[in-house]
Amino acid sequence: MYFDIAMPLTLFVVTVIATFLNDRVEKKLKATFEEREFGVKDAVMLVAAISVAVSLMVFVPQMAVMTIFLFAYSSLLFIFTYIFSDFQKTKAQFFCAAFFIVSFLAATVSLLSMGVLEGMSAYGAVAFYCLFGFSFVVLVFEEVRTNVGRRWYLAVLPSALFIILYAFYGRSHIWFPYLLDMYGIVFAILIILYLGALFTWKTTILFAGLLTAADTILVLVTRTMVSAATHVSALRLPVLVILPTIPAITTSWGTLYMSLGLGDFFFAGLITVQTYKKYGKKLAFLSAVAMAASFFIFEALILTYKLSAFPGTLMIICGWLVVMLSMLLKRSKRNYSLN
Repeated sequence: MYFDIAMPLTLFVVTVIATFLNDRVEKKLKATFEEREFGVKDAVMLVAAISVAVSLMVFVPQMAVMTIFLFAYSSLLFIFTYIFSDFQKTKAQFFCAAFFIVSFLAATVSLLSMGVLEGMSAYGAVAFYCLFGFSFVVLVFEEVRTNVGRRWYLAVLPSALFIILYAFYGRSHIWFPYLLDMYGIVFAILIILYLGALFTWKTTILFAGLLTAADTILVLVTRTMVSAATHVSALRLPVLVILPTIPAITTSWGTLYMSLGLGDFFFAGLITVQTYKKYGKKLAFLSAVAMAASFFIFEALILTYKLSAFPGTLMIICGWLVVMLSMLLKRSKRNYSLN
């Protein structure tokens, strides 16, 4: 029997980190959204929009898909950084200095590695030197700045770094799998935090049920989810987290890699965060463990019986349902004994 611990462990870590961070960022995000929350209609429309987008994805030219995703990801980085850019002056200087040093080192390494790195490393070096210059200007400006508030120029730095890395190094060995997985995990956590602030317990239950049903149909019946994933993954965009199996499974094509979409990470993170808000830390942690364990079991069956694809949401929600049903059963027994 074949099995893998890398992807279930990653799913567990991402959901736990997102749950931990949610306590720290939720108030500020809710204030940004002016305390707005998704209603039942919004949850239904979101699932419908996801289903339609996935179904039409294969008909969209890859260049258009790449443009849409790059804009969405860079905007997410910009918005998230901008919301939290009102930190103290010392922290802002440290933030700028980090990009100042990283961009200079990356530009220099790119120049020295021309001919070794695939892709347009020479153009990448120029882009990094430009980012280095911008970071220097921002660092100097931050030194003389007196008022502390949100800074748009700080929010530009992470987005610019992401665009440069993808545009000039997206076909190099440093992008896949290292930077691809790093950005995939970062975006998964940001999406959980950003959109999770808009959900309530009621809309989460509805959304989880509808999305699981839609995902099952799109993967097992129409197969459009599989086609869309193949269409987008060829662009090496961080829409998937792709990890080698641990322990390693070798096929005739080499080491086997397993992939999981950011939507599945968001699904697990949203459920865990809402469980934490509704029932507390202990049950949320047990939910994260159960979802990872359920994913591990399903993935082992997929690897052993060589199944081509299976709905990630169904693999995840089965573990969560076990925890919730156990909790409800214990409560009903306790209430029965009291009566």
